[in-house]
Amino acid sequence: MVYENSRFAACQSSQAGAGRMILGERSPYSYRPHADNVIHRVVEGDTLQLLAGAYFSPLQRACGYWWAIADFQPEPTLNPLVSLYLQRAHVVVPSLRVLTDHILPRRVLN
Repeated sequence: MVYENSRFAACQSSQAGAGRMILGERSPYSYRPHADNVIHRVVEGDTLQLLAGAYFSPLQRACGYWWAIADFQPEPTLNPLVSLYLQRAHVVVPSLRVLTDHILPRRVLN
């Protein structure tokens, strides 16, 4: 089962017998310049989940959209398991409008 707010929700999938699903390629919505992008200065303790919760707070389970921030970086080498503070000085956050109007609609399963 692939959950709605999963970063893999837009993958092509196929059944592999015994009820198993195989996920295919995932095409992330990479960085694009939008007038309402936010440049967040990283401070010690910041995580992708905390940033998603803060910037996407009107959405239910906003922290679950951490992957949208990870995918959106101009240099997508972000490892979500390593402290943001150790990796970079700032993070580009897509606005809530970009998330809901551009990133999430691309995830409709075929």
